[in-house]
Amino acid sequence: MKNQSGARCKVGPRYDAYSQADRSERVEVTQQHRDEFNSRGFTVFEDVVDDATLSMLREECAYFLGYMDASMDARGKETLGITHRGKRYFISNLYRESRRLPGFLYGSLMESVTRGLLGDTVYLFNEQWVVKGPEQGMKFAWHQDSGYVNFRDPGNPHAPYLTCWIALDDMTEANGTIFVLPHEVAGTRQNVLDHLVEEGTNDLVGYTGDEPGVRIDVKAGSIAAFSSTSLHRSTANTTANSRRAYLAQYSLEPIVGQTGELWGMAVPFVQGGANVYDPATDDDRYVAKRRQR
Repeated sequence: MKNQSGARCKVGPRYDAYSQADRSERVEVTQQHRDEFNSRGFTVFEDVVDDATLSMLREECAYFLGYMDASMDARGKETLGITHRGKRYFISNLYRESRRLPGFLYGSLMESVTRGLLGDTVYLFNEQWVVKGPEQGMKFAWHQDSGYVNFRDPGNPHAPYLTCWIALDDMTEANGTIFVLPHEVAGTRQNVLDHLVEEGTNDLVGYTGDEPGVRIDVKAGSIAAFSSTSLHRSTANTTANSRRAYLAQYSLEPIVGQTGELWGMAVPFVQGGANVYDPATDDDRYVAKRRQR
């Protein structure tokens, strides 16, 4: 349901579709997955998102693309941070505006992946849509996700967190898939590199060397899981269709700044090995205050 402004309205109990929306199945996290993640900094789960959930994520993505375009229209902007209208979108931390996304972010599939790679304590740190427009979708420079934290808070001592990059389309070099530089090549297992702002894109760049990285070609419904200290990049989308991905990022503990303020989100998900997410208490207490950009 939408109100007169076109925004969604919450009707009835908050996230009353939470249990029904969690149709995803658990995935087995093997020792090979753990070894790859811990040693190389990334691993891949092939074709683990079921068709119904994949369709739901695509529908939600379309809604939030419209939301972002409307927001940019209201501001008279063609660029917001690293979002460039029609070319590349990063749309973050709006899942509370959806009745269906909590069931995925805190559901069986993501619980099994995060517990398998992080352990028995997990918090949701960030979630975002990353979409590259057809034919003009921009590349994204080599960076570490932790580089964005440390760029704004130099020396932040946070433990590496987990990025789950969920492919909503078949991913290829032609449509802008990601490349990951293994830890053993880049020396990044516990190391956050200095990042600089790239003029014209506002990207942060943490590596300018010649290593190409490992290309992640996967089918829609696959998940590439990598550490926040793993260097990764993506190519431009030169195809006639959009390239859509959904990122869910999870941490071992709340990530705070050196002065004590919260970074991103810190919504309890798994505690003591059990799923403790409670939609009734998922509110602003777990959300960082908006930062000045």
